[in-house]
Parts: sequence; structure tokens; C-alpha cells
Amino acid sequence: MATRQTLPVLPLRGTVIFPGLTAPIAAGRPGTLRAIESALKGDRLVFAVAQRDNTDEPAPEILYSMGVIARIGQIQRGLGGVQLLLQGEQRATSLQYTTGDGFLSAVVMPTEEMAPLAENDAAFEALHKECRERAAELGEKRGLPEEVVHQVLDSVEEPGRFADLVAGYIELTVPEKQSLLETLSVEERLRRVLVHVQRQIGMLEAQEEIKSQVQEELGERQREMFLREQMKAIQKELGDDDQSREVDELREKLSKLELPKEARVEVERELGRLERTSRESMEAQVIRTYLEWIAELPWNNRSDDQLDLNRAAEVLDEDHYGLQDVKDRVLEYLAVRQLRARQLAEEVTKTGEFPAFKVKPPKEDATPSLAGDDDRPITDAREAKARAMAKGPILLFVGPPGVGKTSIAKSIARSLGREYVRVSLGGARDEADIRGHRRTYVGAMPGRVIQGMKQAGTKNPVFLLDEVDKLGVSFQGDPSAALLEVLDPAQNDSFTDHYLGVPFDLSEVLFIATANFMQNIPGPLLDRMEMVEFSGYTEREKAEIAKKYLIPRQLEENGLGDKGVTFTDEAVASVVANYTRESGVRQLERQVGAVCRKVARRVASGEDGILSDLKIDAAEVRELLGRPKVHPERAAEQNEVGIATGMYYTPVGGDIMFVEASIRRREAPLSTEDGETPSRQQAGPMSLILTGQLGDVMKESARAALTYATNNAGRLGIPAHRLEGAMEAHIHVPAGAIPKDGPSAGIAIATALVSEMSGRPVRRDVAMTGEITLRGRVLPIGGLKEKVLGAHRAGIRHIVLPLENEADIEDVPEEVRKQLRFHPVSMLSDVLAIALADGSEAEDGVEEEVPAIAG
Repeated sequence: MATRQTLPVLPLRGTVIFPGLTAPIAAGRPGTLRAIESALKGDRLVFAVAQRDNTDEPAPEILYSMGVIARIGQIQRGLGGVQLLLQGEQRATSLQYTTGDGFLSAVVMPTEEMAPLAENDAAFEALHKECRERAAELGEKRGLPEEVVHQVLDSVEEPGRFADLVAGYIELTVPEKQSLLETLSVEERLRRVLVHVQRQIGMLEAQEEIKSQVQEELGERQREMFLREQMKAIQKELGDDDQSREVDELREKLSKLELPKEARVEVERELGRLERTSRESMEAQVIRTYLEWIAELPWNNRSDDQLDLNRAAEVLDEDHYGLQDVKDRVLEYLAVRQLRARQLAEEVTKTGEFPAFKVKPPKEDATPSLAGDDDRPITDAREAKARAMAKGPILLFVGPPGVGKTSIAKSIARSLGREYVRVSLGGARDEADIRGHRRTYVGAMPGRVIQGMKQAGTKNPVFLLDEVDKLGVSFQGDPSAALLEVLDPAQNDSFTDHYLGVPFDLSEVLFIATANFMQNIPGPLLDRMEMVEFSGYTEREKAEIAKKYLIPRQLEENGLGDKGVTFTDEAVASVVANYTRESGVRQLERQVGAVCRKVARRVASGEDGILSDLKIDAAEVRELLGRPKVHPERAAEQNEVGIATGMYYTPVGGDIMFVEASIRRREAPLSTEDGETPSRQQAGPMSLILTGQLGDVMKESARAALTYATNNAGRLGIPAHRLEGAMEAHIHVPAGAIPKDGPSAGIAIATALVSEMSGRPVRRDVAMTGEITLRGRVLPIGGLKEKVLGAHRAGIRHIVLPLENEADIEDVPEEVRKQLRFHPVSMLSDVLAIALADGSEAEDGVEEEVPAIAG
């Protein structure tokens, strides 16, 4: 029967002793040395138990409860401690640890094994035999002599002792060995030992296979190096040593790039062809050019984004006035990237690692090579951050010329801290402009996208595709179709240029496209971009831009930066109103530059009073620039019958136009000086003449207006005699040399006709826009903001617009809205109630029952 006994404790670090095994132990800790001395004074027994960690001062709580009663054998004392042999005798469990006389003692109870239930169990015997065979196999694979292995294993017959013997010699961690020590069932312990043995056999076999592969690969590389050296010697004798040196330089340069797998394979193939090709041949030059293009592209070079929202806002405001919608969109993009960066940082803090992305492993071979696997998960913080935040918006800036679409793209790049690349697509008619030419053609080169990436030098620039609406189509292909892949975030991570023939990642590029006319962009291409509309500047905005940006720049460029030359507000307003007619500010800057050049000439000629501190006022502008060059339409001087004020919109901005109507008895067909007859359309008793270069849509609007007026003559107050007999209505829109079209003049034409037929004058301070139907409904139109700005410049104070365009009033600048009254209408009767006045009515009188919105 097992009895308790108190033994000195020998704490073990990094090892576990099994019963039946003898193990050398080095002891140097004071407590351990005292425990050994205490055991030597008695029966030389100690309780050898493993520590849970490697603490120098073991405490009872870090010791396992089960250990081995061991006997101290030989002992050798030294300066730093003692060396001794421990012979494990029996498993034991500590019932209590105590501390006394400077060392740990334990009250231990020997623990018995659990033998198999049946002595001749076939399954147990098979397990025992399999464990012996696998243990012998493991010993042989470790390089031990076969006879030694069998001698050691055959020396132990009892299964439990055999399991302990194998467990003591195989490489296991302390917790795994402790688990085997605490397994009292002999059958279960044998089973666990067999699992560990099989695992180590598999590991050794894998190591042998890897070693064999490495040796085979090293042999191939050594053979390749030997052949290359021979080839170099032959080439040197033939005078081709320069080509060999050039190939080596290219190979070394390409080996430093982190190329995708497809690109590496293609580059290796082309390098091999270059080595086998004569240096002077045309093919060698083509291959060399191709490899140089590959080497100069930014495969993994990127610039760090500056995610400071405040700084970005300062940069955008510093470079551009207004354009708040565009600036907001850029700051939103920055805010999203900033939040993504924070999420990535939190993930790294939580998990301690970056998200896994596949890239190629580094090369450390003596001979530069591009071959290799592509399955290394990246651990570089910068690249992991870039991959996690790669996707970005693809913006389309649409607006008239000169409003800052191209220049703000450069400011966006500066605010982000990225490189800026601009590619003009105006007039491009060949698909190869985008995708490049295949290398089979003479003079082939990559497309403009890859050329731009090479110019940028980084893989995440701000890439401006200018004038994307000016793309053409020819028999050589449609470049807009080639752009579909470039501007699709789901595809552009593997954009393949025809010249390169391998995928190139464009997913980190911030693409910005610009256009003047959205309707000229194909639908599928437009669907891939997020549109940001640029509208024309108001006169006040132009004046502010001139004072903050244009005037200082022109003064500096013309050598007047230090001469104290200033412009008064009246001078700036005069240049804007009398010498420019545009939505943007290009013409304004040219006129400011003209003033500065003329002043510079006077300063350089030394005219008295012009040497410094010159203040340019409106009169000075008139003297320097001459008579006004722009004569915009102004509101009529008085209310007139048959003349209504409409509004129109062009790429250079909005303005007003007059629609004139006249009714008369039908006569012989009119003829013009060149023999052509104006457009005359028969309408029963009343025909319609249209002049002023009106388009088909505008003619249809006039026809609808005439039909509505004649069908509703009684309700509109049109006398019956105005419709009797052979009558004809003549509609004319001045500026006949300019073609005009569109449905938005419908209510203006109808108002002019009704005014002429009824004899009621049209108010001069009312301008209108809207499409008309035969039932008198007023339908919505586009370009309201530009039309309202043009009407405001012309002196109009009341705007009649379709009810469905009421929400568009918010787009009109606040300073303009405050000076106008808006009248949303849904029926032509509402338009006539506002626009037509009695002869005795004051100019500013508007019927109170008609709803109006004060700006």
C-alpha cells in the first residue's frame, strides 16, 4: 500500500523526468542546492517536478502537482553549482508544498498506473507493437545506428515503462511531456506517445523532402551559373561583352521590383530571349525597350496620403474661391480614408498583425532571378495600410470652360500629398491611345494611362483625364470603350495594356475626369463616374477671384509685384461686366493681364506719376482697354406688346433673349435676299412664320404655343377679329446669325403671341423659361442657375420658372436670390397672369393673387 512521505523538492525548468529514465541535471539556485544537500543527508530521494514557467524563484503555485520520486546518482560539484544524475523511480502526486530551511519540501503520495483490463488484449498488443516499430523508425530517421536503437528499446519490456522511455527521448514541449506524465492509463499513454512519434516522423520526412528540393535547386542554379560564365567568356571573345553586361544590369534592376506573378514570368521569358539575340538586331532593341518600360513603372512605389482634413481644406481654399461642392467631396473622401486608417490601426492593435495580402518573397540569390512564389503575406505597415484603403472614387467634373476643373485637380493632389498627372484626351480617336499598341507593330509604345503612371513615379497619383467628352470614334476603335476598364474600380486592379501584356494595378489611383458637355459621354462610361457639376461664376465671384488670385498673379508676371499697383473695386467690376463674357475666368485673366502690360509699359517708359503706387480705377480701365467689347442684352426700357423676355444657357453662361411676335393678314410668300423662303407653317385660317435660325425643337414649341393661343382665344381675352380671315403669325428671335434650339423658350413664345393677339403689353422686368404643352402645362427645363444669373445681369427682377424646378432655386447664389422674386408656375395661365400687364398698370405691379417666392 502506498504511503505518504516528505521529500525535498527539485524544481525542473524546461524538462520533465519520467520513471525509469536517468537524466543529467544542472543545479545552481540556492534553494535547489539546499534541497539536494538535504537529500544527500538522507536516502538521496527528491521529488522532481516541472515548473509551469522559467521563474528563478519557484513558488508552490508555479509547480505542477504530479512529478517523479527520483534518486540522486552521481554528483559533481563546481564553482557555479552541481551536476548530478537523477534516476526516476515512480510517479507521485504532491499533497502539500511547504517551505523550510531555505528550500521547498513536499508531502507526496506515490501514484500507480492503470493497467489494461485484459492481459492478452489483441488491440493493446497491436498498439504496443506499432509504438515500438514507429519509435525504432524515428530513431533511425534521426541518424542513430540501428543496433543501438533496438538495444535501447528492447531493454524495456513492460508497456508503461516503454511509453515513458519513448516520451523522455522525443522532442516535446514541457506541457506535452507533463500531460504524458499525468496520463495514468498505460493504453492511453501508448496511444498519445504513438501520435507524437508519427508527427515527428512526418516532420522529418518533410524536412528531408525540402532539403532534397533545395539541393536539387542549388544544383540547377550552380549549373546555370556555370553555363552563364561560359556564355560570358564566349561573348567576350566574340565582342558581345557589352550586351551581357547590359542584360545583367537589367536583370538586377528588375529583380528588385515586386512584380506580380504574370509579370515575372513574362520578364524572365523576355530576358532569356534578349540573351540569345544579337545585340545589333531589331528584335533585341524591341525587347530592351520593353524591359526598360517594365523596370521604370511604379509597381510598388506609393506616396503617403496626408489625411489632415484641416490642412486639406486650407490648401483647397488657398488655391480656389468658391466651388464648395467639389471641396466638400474631396474632404469627404479624405475623411473616409482617415476612418479606414483608424480601423486598420485598431485591428493591428487588437490582433498584432496586418491583414494578409499576397506578394512575392524577397530574393537573396547570388544570381539575380525573378522566378519564385507569390504567396508571401505582407507584413509591411505601409503596404498593408495602402491595400486596406485602396479603393477610391472616380470623379467627373462637368462644367463650362474656365471654371477651374483642371486646376482644382492639381490642388486636390497637393492637398493629398500625391503626385499629379494630366492626360488630355481631346481629339483621341484610337483605342491604342488608351491601351497602347501591341509589340508586333513597329514603333509600338504603351497607352497614355501607362505613360502617365511612369511619369508619376508612384502607383497612387491623382490622374486627370482632361476633356473626356471630346473623345472621337474611328475605324481604329472607340477610346471611350477602352476607358471602361480603366475607370471601373472592380476591374482596374488588373488593367492590361496591349504593349505590356501583363496586368498593372490602377486601383490606388484617384482618377478625375473633366468634361464640358455631359451628354457627349457614352452612358456606360458615365455610369462608372461620380459626377460633380461646376456652374458658372457670378459677377461677384469673378470679382473676388480677380482680386484674390488673378490680379496678384498678373502683377507678378508683368514685373509689377513691387510697384504698388492696385485695382479699385469699380475697376474690377468694369473689366468683368464690359470686357468679358464667359462662365469662367480665362478671358477675365487675359484682360487683367492686358491692363498690367499696358501699365508696365508706362512704368518702364518712366512716365511721371506712374513710377509707384498707381491706383487703377474704372476710368483708367476704359482708357487702357478701349471701348467695351461686350454688349450683353439688357432688359427692355418699357413694356411692349408682342415682345417677351426668355432665357437661354450656353457653355459660356446664361443670358436673356427677346421673342418677338406679330400678327398680320396673309400675303404672298416672303423671300429673302438669297432667294430662300422663311419657315411658314399652315395652321388652318392662321399660318406661322418662324425666323431667327430656330431649330426643330424650337419650331415645335412655337407651333404648340400658336395652337394653345387660338384654341383658348376667348379665355385669354383675344378679340375674335384677330383670328378671322387669312391671318399669319410671325415669330422672330433676334441675333439671326446664331442658331437656336431647345424647348425652354415655349412659354416665352406663347406669352409673346398672346400679348400680340390680345394687345396687352408684356412686363419688361419679367423673364421666363419653361416648356409648353398643347394643354398649357409648363414642363421643367435645365440650366436654371445659369439662366437666372444671366437674367440678373440684364436687370431682370422677376423670374417665371416651372414649378418642378422650384428646388433648383437653391443652387442660385444667395446674393442673387435676395435681389430677385421667383414665380414657380405649372400652367401657362399663371405665366400670363404674371407677365401680361394692362396698359395703365405700373411697371412693378404684380397681381397679389399670383404666388411668388422672395429670394
